[in-house]
Amino acid sequence: MSGSLTDITGITVGHAQDLARRTGVSVIRFSKPAVASISVLGGAPALRDTALLEPEMMVERIHAIVLSGGSVYGLDAASGVQTVLRKEFESLPSLDSKIRVPIVVQASLFDLANGGDKTWQTSPYAQLGEEAAYAASGQAVPQGTIGVGTGATTSTLRGGAGSASMVTSHGYTVSAFIAVNAIGSATVGKGPYFWSAPFEQAREFGGLGAAPTSAEDALRLSIKPDYVAGTTIGVVATNATLTPIQAKRLAILGQDGVARGVFPAHLPQDGDTIFGVSTEEKPAPELNAFCEILQAATIVTARAIALGVYHAAVLGWDRCVPSWQEQFAGEYQANAKERA
Repeated sequence: MSGSLTDITGITVGHAQDLARRTGVSVIRFSKPAVASISVLGGAPALRDTALLEPEMMVERIHAIVLSGGSVYGLDAASGVQTVLRKEFESLPSLDSKIRVPIVVQASLFDLANGGDKTWQTSPYAQLGEEAAYAASGQAVPQGTIGVGTGATTSTLRGGAGSASMVTSHGYTVSAFIAVNAIGSATVGKGPYFWSAPFEQAREFGGLGAAPTSAEDALRLSIKPDYVAGTTIGVVATNATLTPIQAKRLAILGQDGVARGVFPAHLPQDGDTIFGVSTEEKPAPELNAFCEILQAATIVTARAIALGVYHAAVLGWDRCVPSWQEQFAGEYQANAKERA
């Protein structure tokens, strides 16, 4: 296992980014249509075609999920992905004479205030969506400043894209891919410790553990300026066979992971959105096995949040908060020597 979303057979992930504009797009593709639903707990989401994901709607399965920067401008990315899928559909033989329409849903994050060249005559996102769709592969998902996470920030540090995976005791794989652009913070107060620390595996985001004390600044409100929106968006998936209603519950438990990885979460300026996906590779779980899948959704989401921030690149961008590595790598190395 690579420890990322692509540990689930039938899921591929592709990225495209524009470093000059400090933005990007990530595309999650499915080898066969996947059962999906959605949970939206932020107060300012930027979404496309997500109403069809509610369990009472007719469409139960989708072909791709797009996560992008650019706020509402970024919603053009889904058009680029649909262009790629439509070409692929047209190349397939028609066995039932039905018109095949690619079902692509999207969530976008606000990265318009991070500096970079934000001027354009024509939105770049459709092209970025195409590039990301063509780039999709089953290899381990890169972390940090990649795709949708390219221009992401939190209130204190640069954000990014992170991915994590685990296998439950019943043999089901649960994986997440999360873009961290939160209004709040992924770390405790002004220090290097992640809110996700209780869920860390094999020192994957520094091995610092939990913050040693509950410093006063840890509980003080720390959010972005009021002219900047933000969000944590992503996908949590399993290879278990789920109904659309169960996929929605999976997305809700992914939101619990957001609340454990970001503090505070689900604010009015946030657009916190999680897609829940089932690839139906393995049989439907019994109740206890399903509850374990749901718990795993919370865990992998929290881990993916910390990983996205931990791996954010050191780029020295102006008008942008520092990365975790810029701010804390020295302190981490010193602590590592003490622990050795």
